[in-house]
Amino acid sequence: MRVRTVWRVGLAAVLGLTLAAVGVDFATSIYAEYRLSRSVRAAAGLDSDPNVAILGFPFLAQARADHFAELEIKAVDVAHPRVQRAALEATMHSVDLVDRSWLIEPDATLHVATLESRIIIDSRHLGQFMGIRDLMVEAPPADTNDATGGTTESGISRADGLVFTGTPTAADFDRPVSVSVDLSIAGPDRSTLVITPTGILTGPDTADQQVPEEQQTAVFAAFAARLPDQRLPFTVAPTNWGARGSEVIIEGITDDVTITLPQFRPPGPRP
Repeated sequence: MRVRTVWRVGLAAVLGLTLAAVGVDFATSIYAEYRLSRSVRAAAGLDSDPNVAILGFPFLAQARADHFAELEIKAVDVAHPRVQRAALEATMHSVDLVDRSWLIEPDATLHVATLESRIIIDSRHLGQFMGIRDLMVEAPPADTNDATGGTTESGISRADGLVFTGTPTAADFDRPVSVSVDLSIAGPDRSTLVITPTGILTGPDTADQQVPEEQQTAVFAAFAARLPDQRLPFTVAPTNWGARGSEVIIEGITDDVTITLPQFRPPGPRP
């Protein structure tokens, strides 16, 4: 009986120490994320603290090694010179802290094995730029090009056959229309998003609105656009673009780069 009691006390002590260690690790990671968020805001000149996550467990072991398995930075509602507001995202895999400080300061330098960078524009702000106030963006229907349903690892659809639905008042058309569009990237620095209409869509999951042949040219013109200054965080070159939900996303993925936090906000004109 005495042995059993000692065993129980020992087990309780071990469990207590384990829970305490996990609690300390979690609290420290929360503080490090807070400091990183403040550092990104200060370095990149953001209006609010971005959402950040330092992934991987245990955190303290990563901090002691000056190496994090994965970092995520997501800044929503960032002022943009063309669409008024956009979201910026970066996901970093296998991050080495060049400055040897586990609390990442605004002037920190990071070496990243794989960097994913994105700019995200929602339907409302894209519609305002295009002059289609009720614009809705959808991924291509029935995309079966690959096992993921035609999306990238981060959930971005293919770039052709997106569905744009809205009322093209500039074409003197007062009813919502669904149009198939293709997206491409152009410009000397590959920072201009080109939206090219390819056809009127009818049937299920569309506005199911026919457009008279004599008005189709004007309707296509209303849905066509060139959107410049779509530069990605950390000046990563775009590699994928398409839709995710009701948003248009441009993504770039690169390997083996050294970055600083001010680069999170892309260069170019400010609103």
